[in-house]
Amino acid sequence: MLGIIGKKVGMTSIYNEDGKSIPCTVIEAGPCIVTQIKTIEKDGYEAIQMGFNDVKEKHSSKPQIGHFKKAGTLPKSKVAEFDMFDKNIKPGDAVTVDIFIEGEFVDVVGKSKGKGFQGVVKRHGFAGVGEATHGQHNRLRAPGSLGGSSWPSRVMKGMRMAGRQGNETVKVLSLKLLKVIPENNLILVKGAVPGSKGSYLIIQK
Repeated sequence: MLGIIGKKVGMTSIYNEDGKSIPCTVIEAGPCIVTQIKTIEKDGYEAIQMGFNDVKEKHSSKPQIGHFKKAGTLPKSKVAEFDMFDKNIKPGDAVTVDIFIEGEFVDVVGKSKGKGFQGVVKRHGFAGVGEATHGQHNRLRAPGSLGGSSWPSRVMKGMRMAGRQGNETVKVLSLKLLKVIPENNLILVKGAVPGSKGSYLIIQK
């Protein structure tokens, strides 16, 4: 699995050959520095660890500083692992947007926006009660019955109720890569991706 770490810049739209407006997301992808090569002999599996976005040493712990110094680079704010895609790669090497080709499809992984504690109408799409007459008072957006009283006398597992929404890892599959801009380390993918502006993303081929 060949991939790269990126940061969501925002959304825009571009026009295709037919003059149709296509919504897309701008992602700053890389350059990522290879910080560690994991091997079966030492770690039990093969992987390439990469870091993205430099941070000051004063904001990093001593073990982190030592780990990144082995690769000859500054501490990174985001680190991710990818399957071994190149046997010749070594710590300190840079991976850029040149690994992508315009027109191919990618998967994007990110953390969705946190919504906090939400009710069943927003969280699960409940319709609520339409009638506001015949004694209806303040139950327009209530969930309704949660189950039987005499049996099972408890709330069943999986019952759709109010609760925390968002802030979960989401993977969007098969987004078309509309444009690659190597000089600015930018890629444009069709449609929306998880997360807010400035959030980190994993882009996989």
